[in-house]
Amino acid sequence: MQNFKLVCPCLLGVEGLVADELRKMDAQNVEPQNGRVLFDGSEEMLVRANIGSRFSERVLVQMGSFPARSFEELFQGVKALPWEEWIGKNDRFPVKGRSLNSKLTSIPDCQSIIKKAIVERLKQKYKLNWFEETGALYQIQFLIMKDNVSIMIDTSGEGLHKRGYRATSTEAPIKETLAACMVHLSRVRHDAHFIDPFCGSGTILIEAALYALNIAPGLRRRFSAEQWAQIHPDIWRREKERAQSLVMHDAPFTAYGYDIDGAAIALTLENAKKAGVISRIHAEKRSIEDFRSIGEYGCVICNPPYGERLLDIRQAEELYRTMGKVFEKKHGWSYSIISPDEKFEECFGRKADRRRKLYNGMIKCQYYMYFK
Repeated sequence: MQNFKLVCPCLLGVEGLVADELRKMDAQNVEPQNGRVLFDGSEEMLVRANIGSRFSERVLVQMGSFPARSFEELFQGVKALPWEEWIGKNDRFPVKGRSLNSKLTSIPDCQSIIKKAIVERLKQKYKLNWFEETGALYQIQFLIMKDNVSIMIDTSGEGLHKRGYRATSTEAPIKETLAACMVHLSRVRHDAHFIDPFCGSGTILIEAALYALNIAPGLRRRFSAEQWAQIHPDIWRREKERAQSLVMHDAPFTAYGYDIDGAAIALTLENAKKAGVISRIHAEKRSIEDFRSIGEYGCVICNPPYGERLLDIRQAEELYRTMGKVFEKKHGWSYSIISPDEKFEECFGRKADRRRKLYNGMIKCQYYMYFK
């Protein structure tokens, strides 16, 4: 069984969560870095991470890394890598990537040089002058950071945040991977009485249900590497069966979503059905003013509209004041809110018991957690 160097890019600030998640999947030599986590694993681990990772953005095979301050160094470094072990005579291998704090700043030039180097290597190995590129997709990715080049192949295809349930969404939706991180940080339980009073298209509700029921987020989608000759279809089948066997069908989890937009409620229910958790999710049109913490315990997580997203700052801060009144300090209840507004706690009326910096897209936010 072959072992690979693998990389999971992730949202800034959640590298530790990704690392812990991969260790629980039996990944080896897990090493969190800024915006990504490196690890070692077999074909099974590559497949398992794609199907099961809640917090990663994708799974990449690390082909190699080397310093390059000139296009010649970049060309020779790429050409030295064993591309024929992965890319067949007919396979597609487009190139994309980015460069940060490096001498090689032109992305189009870097793409062109990397593509040329791979072609030259494959020409020598296959004794061909032309590649049709009609077969399986091997998306090449590069990252040049401080003149050090990392070259990778993407195994996922679409980003892992695309679980397959959200074909459409309301304005300014939260990313599925971020919602999953919020759910984990708030320690949502398998028997949770869970509420999102600004449910939008239902992303937080659905991610909470997937988490609480231990449903792997990639069970309902496809991946680029399913078409690869290097990974036998039986491995995909076995790993999907393994993930299915871990689902907690008997967990008494229930989620409630509210929104003032009726179209959002319809979308939440449609997406919950696609995700396979419709039996656990209830949604209805309701204003935040009507929120009540009824019962012995409850877990609230929400992404309220805010200034940079949907409301102006004044409206958003008025909303926070309302939340501070209706989110009662009560034993057995926790409230977690993501917001970029530095005045959130002031408007809400009390300091968070815990805060965590998270990024919603490119917007730096704080995740305010109240549980005492």
